[in-house]
Amino acid sequence: MAFEGLADRLQSTIKKITGKGKVTEQDVNAMAREVRLALLEADVNFRVVKDLIKRIKERAIGQEVLESLTPGQQVIKVVKEELTALMGGEQSRIAVADRPPTVIMMVGLQGAGKTTSSGKLANHLRKNHNRTPMLVACDVYRPAAINQLETLGQQLNMPVFSMGTDANPVEIAEKAVEQAKADHQDYVIVDTAGRLHVDGDLMQELTEIKEKVKPDEIFLVVDAMTGQDAVNVAESFNDQLDITGVVLTKLDGDTRGGAALSIKAVTDKPIKFAGMGEKLDQLEPFHPDRMASRILGMGDVLTLIEKAQTNVDEKKAKEMEEKMRTMSFTFDDFLEQMGQVRNMGPLEDLMAMIPGANKMKGLKNAQIDERQLGQVEAIIQSMTKAERQEPGLMNASRKKRIAKGSGTTVSQVNRLLKQFEEMKKVMKQMTNMQKGKKGKGFKLPFM
Repeated sequence: MAFEGLADRLQSTIKKITGKGKVTEQDVNAMAREVRLALLEADVNFRVVKDLIKRIKERAIGQEVLESLTPGQQVIKVVKEELTALMGGEQSRIAVADRPPTVIMMVGLQGAGKTTSSGKLANHLRKNHNRTPMLVACDVYRPAAINQLETLGQQLNMPVFSMGTDANPVEIAEKAVEQAKADHQDYVIVDTAGRLHVDGDLMQELTEIKEKVKPDEIFLVVDAMTGQDAVNVAESFNDQLDITGVVLTKLDGDTRGGAALSIKAVTDKPIKFAGMGEKLDQLEPFHPDRMASRILGMGDVLTLIEKAQTNVDEKKAKEMEEKMRTMSFTFDDFLEQMGQVRNMGPLEDLMAMIPGANKMKGLKNAQIDERQLGQVEAIIQSMTKAERQEPGLMNASRKKRIAKGSGTTVSQVNRLLKQFEEMKKVMKQMTNMQKGKKGKGFKLPFM
């Protein structure tokens, strides 16, 4: 996850102050110094850090903290609120034109991920807002960009408007909007050209497209991996085009994450979406409060619930709950559950959304190996239908056959069988749990 280093530093810093019954000005100053260093190391803009620390100290040394019954908790609340405000406060929603189509211009430097983000955004609008988008190929300087957009259109079964590499980008954009009106498309997403650096010719072309099609949104696509350079790029594009929002790509990468924390403060334009992976469904609306929670180790339950609602069949979930309660949960059911969970994204990202997961014994710094999941699937798929329904049938020769068929060892098969039985017992306890009773911790078979 992005911000990993920053998150670790901030969490260990605020942990020192959390349980304190009394917080002194000296405690706040020491924490502020650590927070400042953590942010600067994460490549957050120096001016942004200075202003943020000033606000945190003013509030943390003020009455709302020092006179609170739980001053340590109150300090964390202040840090979370200020981080949230820094990233834009509330989620900024995508525009909808009074008369369709809504026109979105995607701008940015070459290599930032504009074309892929255009496809992801179109997919998001259709999947989550029930809209009909059209993609427009305006990068006439790079034939590969047109081909890439057309390929994305085919994958998504979505219209792509293109006039080839000889047409004028301004004319392409104008004709695309006319076509979208005729075809009753809700959104037009214009994929424009980029350069390796900001230059006059590029900006002139983008300005002309803007004047001609009068977009409802101008999204600057920024690669979060470029750190402080991303902020400088955002400033340049905003000065010349007056962007309406930012799409941050590669936020799942091994990045220090400072760009995300700086862009809103520097441009005063919201981060609207974040790319969390390479797949076409891995574009998420950016929620500043949820991101602040994740950075501070408080989890992100709302996003987890939304992912579950999108990827998990409600009817099947109820059937599964009944099976857990009656202990009739089988390896077939488990295989299906694993598939649904994996559709929600990388397990490490899901774990980061569970409040306190980073503090749980055995889960802190746990590396969830996707290959282990593959082994579990292979073992189950090597079982016969009867063995999946009734693991009690397993004898030594059956286990040997399953191990051979799945490319694993008999001890790995034994371990999975044992963990599966333990998991069934715990699931029954959890589904039958009375209020106030605690369930025993358990280890999933694939961890």
